[in-house]
Amino acid sequence: MWIASQASVRLTPHSSRTALSFLAAAAALLLGGCAHQASTLTSSGEWQQTLAQWSDAQVIALGEQHDQMAHHQWEAQTVQLLAAGQRLSALVIEMAPAGGSTASLATTATEEQVQQALQWQSGAAGGGWPWQDYGPMVMNAVRAGVPVLGGNLPRAQMKQTMGQPRYDSHLPASAWQLQLDAIKDGHCGLLPESQFAPMARIQLARDESMAKVTATAVQQLSRPGQSVLLVAGRSHVRSDIGVPTWLPKDLKQKVAIAQSDQAPKAINMKADKLLTLVGNASQDQCTQLREQWKSRPAPKPAAN
Repeated sequence: MWIASQASVRLTPHSSRTALSFLAAAAALLLGGCAHQASTLTSSGEWQQTLAQWSDAQVIALGEQHDQMAHHQWEAQTVQLLAAGQRLSALVIEMAPAGGSTASLATTATEEQVQQALQWQSGAAGGGWPWQDYGPMVMNAVRAGVPVLGGNLPRAQMKQTMGQPRYDSHLPASAWQLQLDAIKDGHCGLLPESQFAPMARIQLARDESMAKVTATAVQQLSRPGQSVLLVAGRSHVRSDIGVPTWLPKDLKQKVAIAQSDQAPKAINMKADKLLTLVGNASQDQCTQLREQWKSRPAPKPAAN
């Protein structure tokens, strides 16, 4: 069920034909067996229309709030919609490290085989991702014969990245400050200021990694009229500070960012489309983080 959305896109004469065929495929798909997800997304048909208008996009990026089930359903259904219209060449995800790939698997692969191929790590304590949230999206791609590619920076490279100042100058000064502020806010004011830049470097390195995987997928896997779908956290896909800043300038790209209707304030992130979906209550992450850090020593400043 949609609460609100905003966008400004226009159909060109060329894209109109593709849009009509895509909408027909989407309609057939929705009538054919997606009732368990339809209440989240398909009641108005607005998202299908948006995807149809984005028929010339080589990259479509979806930004989620990780604890919102409606966002996972949105992503899983987007995979189905694009695949049904033969528009999806690859799915790149933040939730698996670069190097993980299902390209060699059959469409009948088991979930265990898919997780192994993606080098999937579950469990929040180890920095992993809950398979029950993302499995439907991943398996929709696998069943459609679409390769799923890990895009995130491997954990083994993160410590080294913290000491690489080259990331400090990738963005304009104002955008770099947004990254520093996000690190401060994201760690609930518990992180010493000396750690802001090293942690922001990891954020940018993750964006760079996802951009490399995405751009390579466009070059090697996409045919005309197809898109690579990138799924990541909202900050990672922001047009002004995220993955789009690392992609080749000649790649046609679109960004959609979602929030929950229970969010205390409206999202203010640069994107081609902002969505508000019916959501579940978010956990108080700052309270949880304070509890976790009570018995931990303060982080030591990283060497620059």
